[in-house]
Amino acid sequence: MTSPRRSGPSTPRGVGLGRRTTAAAAGLAAAALLAACSGAGSEPSPGPSSTAQGSPSSSPSPGPSSPGPSTTPTASATATPEPTGSAESPDDVLAGWSLEQKVGQLLMVGVSVSDPAGVSAEAVRDKHVGNVFLHGRSTAGVDATRDLVDGYTALVSRRSTHGTPLLVATDQEGGLVQVLRGPGFSDIPAATEQATWQPGTLEKRARGWGDELAAAGVNLNLAPVMDLVDEADAKDNPPIGYFDRSYGFTPRSVVRSANAFSAGQRAAGVEPVIKHFPGLGRVTANTDTDAEVTDDVTTRDDPSVRVFARGIEAGAGFVMMSTAVYERIDPDAPAAFSPVVVDGLLRDDLGFDGVVMTDDLSAAAQVQGWPPGERAVDAVDAGVDLVLASADPSVAPAMADALVAEARKDPAFATKVDTSARRVLAAKAALAK
Repeated sequence: MTSPRRSGPSTPRGVGLGRRTTAAAAGLAAAALLAACSGAGSEPSPGPSSTAQGSPSSSPSPGPSSPGPSTTPTASATATPEPTGSAESPDDVLAGWSLEQKVGQLLMVGVSVSDPAGVSAEAVRDKHVGNVFLHGRSTAGVDATRDLVDGYTALVSRRSTHGTPLLVATDQEGGLVQVLRGPGFSDIPAATEQATWQPGTLEKRARGWGDELAAAGVNLNLAPVMDLVDEADAKDNPPIGYFDRSYGFTPRSVVRSANAFSAGQRAAGVEPVIKHFPGLGRVTANTDTDAEVTDDVTTRDDPSVRVFARGIEAGAGFVMMSTAVYERIDPDAPAAFSPVVVDGLLRDDLGFDGVVMTDDLSAAAQVQGWPPGERAVDAVDAGVDLVLASADPSVAPAMADALVAEARKDPAFATKVDTSARRVLAAKAALAK
């Protein structure tokens, strides 16, 4: 995820599709999408210091094996993976999918906007990863960004992603957290300033920012932040308050402004992601750069949890998990690895049936005690649908391999993979409408 740098406390990294749907409607929508198309990182500085070089005629395209941009990646001639032997009906949206392809829908790999690595393209082409995240800082503008995105969407094939389009995500919150700048992109103010506008004004401007993202080929924005920060302690809250990423300091202010931002983005065809559940507004260290980050205040019925409930009621289809440990909810695991937080609090208590995704699990200090494969398995086992490997895309293959191995070993886990893949496909179908 994207992080501004600063001296002092450690730096932050932030990160639903479609409105909530019933399982039956989700399956039908995803089936329609597949019928239509089956033929078919490191932390930056606050400003746009690393610039993607490119234009409509000279684009930053991912190379298939080189460490930097070269030619547009091409599809491999490797044989299509065999479908799994599960008992899907012919009408099942996952009928004919291999286990590797299903797992690929549960992963999102980082793509550097300034120096796209071959490993990111290989993850899509060879490991069937179905989603990408534009990471870093670019001042190259809309056209060059679209060229970069097109290089990855060209990798979609029957073999790689079962012909299913990619979710293309980025961090475009505003203020210090804005990946994409340059010609065609607005300079978006920080959330604290956005919160001073009337909701109608913010929604209108957010729609304009969403139009810019859509023109660049981005369909998922890892924003808005819905973390509730205590005003008196804001500057002691490294991930959110210190960087003015919060939409005010009361539940009413956060809900009003974050929901207006989300509505504007959604109107532009870009799905927002509300984050970081169940809230990073009270931590005093940053999960990206510190281990053992703990919140010992937040409870299941806390106001910081209820703001997310209001976001879900307003139509959020994606929620991003925090990786902090919440002592008064589940002291035994980071939130993204906790069935108590994901399945218990978010899904059961708040009734969320959309896509749950992680914050970055590739380079964050908070999760380095787990091997990369274990991080992915623990997240999916907890109820997460989409695992983000943004800052260090090189871990994505290990994550894919671990998920496949666990699903082959454990039928209950294989069922979780199928459930999550269906959610992701339903979200993509909703975006395609």
